[in-house]
Formats: sequence, C-alpha cells, structure tokens
Amino acid sequence: MARVMTMEFQPGELRLIDQRKLPISSEIVVCRSYTEVAAAIKEMVVRGAPAIGAAAAYGVAIGLAEFVAAGRPAAELDAYVDKVIEVLAATRPTAVNLFWALDRMRRVYEANRDLSPSELQQRLEQEAQAIADEDVATNRKIGEYGAELVPRGAGILTHCNAGALATVDYGTALAVIRVAHEQGKEIMVYADETRPFLQGARLTAWELQQDQIPVTLITDNMAAYVMQQGRVQLVVVGADRIAANGDTANKIGTYGLAILAKEHGIPFYIAAPRSTIDASLKSGAEIPIEERHHSEVTHLFGHQIAPADVAVLNPAFDVTPHRYITGIITEVGVLRPPYTDSIAAALRK
Repeated sequence: MARVMTMEFQPGELRLIDQRKLPISSEIVVCRSYTEVAAAIKEMVVRGAPAIGAAAAYGVAIGLAEFVAAGRPAAELDAYVDKVIEVLAATRPTAVNLFWALDRMRRVYEANRDLSPSELQQRLEQEAQAIADEDVATNRKIGEYGAELVPRGAGILTHCNAGALATVDYGTALAVIRVAHEQGKEIMVYADETRPFLQGARLTAWELQQDQIPVTLITDNMAAYVMQQGRVQLVVVGADRIAANGDTANKIGTYGLAILAKEHGIPFYIAAPRSTIDASLKSGAEIPIEERHHSEVTHLFGHQIAPADVAVLNPAFDVTPHRYITGIITEVGVLRPPYTDSIAAALRK
C-alpha cells in the first residue's frame, strides 16, 4: 500500500502531513512562510530528525521566496537569511540533522551570493530538494545493511517512530524492518507506545499496518516482559544525535531499553544516517536535551489525567551510552566499537 508522504514541496509552499492527528485522521498542514515551517517543526506537525532537517531546508527556500515576492532590496538579503536560519534553528535543540541541513543551506547561499535574489531562490530550492532526495536514498541503504542483521523469524522491538514519517520517506529503523520483511524473513515487530507523545502507538503501528508488516503494540512498561519471554531477538531504534564516541540521543525511554537488552543478551542497534553524527561532541554528556511542555504528560488528547498542581519533568530525549550499543547502522555500513574509530572512518567516506 502506498504511504502518505511526510512532506511535499512546490515553490513557495511546503505541505506536511499533520502527525499530531494520525492515525485517527490524515490532515495536511500547508506552510507558505518560513515562520509557519518553524512552527510546524516546534509543534511536532513534522518530527523525526531527518524529516526536521529536510523541512528546515525547505523553510529556508520558502523564506527566499517570501523575500523575492515582497520585492525587498538585495542589500537586505544577508541579514534576512541570517534571521530565517536563526528562527528555524531555534525550534528543536536536540536533533542535529536540523543544524546540519541549515548549515548546508547557508553554505550554498554563501557560495552563490553573486546571483540575484530570484536566482538564489531557485538554487536553494534545488538544494532543499537534493537534501530530501538524498534522505530517501540513504534510508534505503540503511535498510539493506540493517536487514543483514535480522535473523529469520526474529522478533524486533522498536521505540518511538523512526519510519517514513520521521524522514522524507522509508525510514531508518523501519527501513531495516521493511527490507527484512521484503526479503521474506517472517519477522514480528513489537512497537512500544512511547509515552508521552505516543509516537509508537499512533505512528509506528499505523505505518507497519499500512505496509502489512506484522506488528504487536505494547505499552512501554511491557518491554522487559516480552524480552524475558524470548519474543525479542533484536532492538532497532533511530537517533536524533550521535556523539563522536557513539553515545546516542534518542526519544526518551531508549536508554532504559538498551539496559534491558544488555541484561537479556539481545543486540541493540541504532539506525541513522551519517548526518545524525555530531563529531564536534566528544560524548553524550554534551548533547542538549529538549524539555517539552508539562501538558504532554498531564494531558492525553486534551483530557487531563493528572492532578492540576503536580510537578512534571518532561525531557524529550535521553542518551544511551555507547557501551550498550551493538552497532550503528548507517548508509555506508554497520559501525562497530570502538566507535571513536569507526565513526571517524565513516565520516571520511
């Protein structure tokens, strides 16, 4: 079954599937300004590190379209582009793909600064599209490398949503699952619900059903039980930022799964493109962790489920130390410990 595309772009307009509404309804949010793209990223209309990066790249291109349409003088363009990138960069602090994509768009802008604003607009639209196209190709390579690690008949536990909805298309962790399924390996996926935003229950389970891949939904606190029962042969999750030593930030709850996998002797894999690696950070201790609004914990679909005056802690991510990670599946192969060496080698390719 054809999947709904995470995003579709045409000059001056970015169409995003509203991931806050899935799977109950399939609605489209249309962004016609860079501030609307920024709001869509911040409010999780679009989420997942690769998807955030691509959306931000399109946001820069849309910002240029706004500048051209307004007929503003070329002398104001440098300051304007700085503002566009600043606003988009402030949306989500943990996902490094956001900053990678914005840096790439800035480099293209600076390399073509001799062009007119309208020509720059076209060049930046081309670059944003290239980022999106590369993401799809990268994810398919991740799937091919990762599927080699999947035994026939395996139970695969995944966390949050690292599928087509977290990318431009196909996914990272779910790319591994999709290719393994296409190869006839007769897998069963265990998708945990992923509180508090329920990306596993709402998005991953929905995606896998769309592709007719066997999936069983579990609550987050059932993970140890299904491992203990021998139902899980490997864990595959995505990533939002990977430090130079292999420490990995991913959706809150990932660290706990890694500890459980280690205790049960189950391989624990990260699936992510090289653009998710932040080699400027020596370890996960340097990764900024986004703290989101308390209402995501105290309310569920608009209904209050906790005392009104209770204190709330709501970090969106945690960091899994590299010692718990069996391998990092990238578009250039599976990286193994010591990660300082294998990551550096992967980035040189």
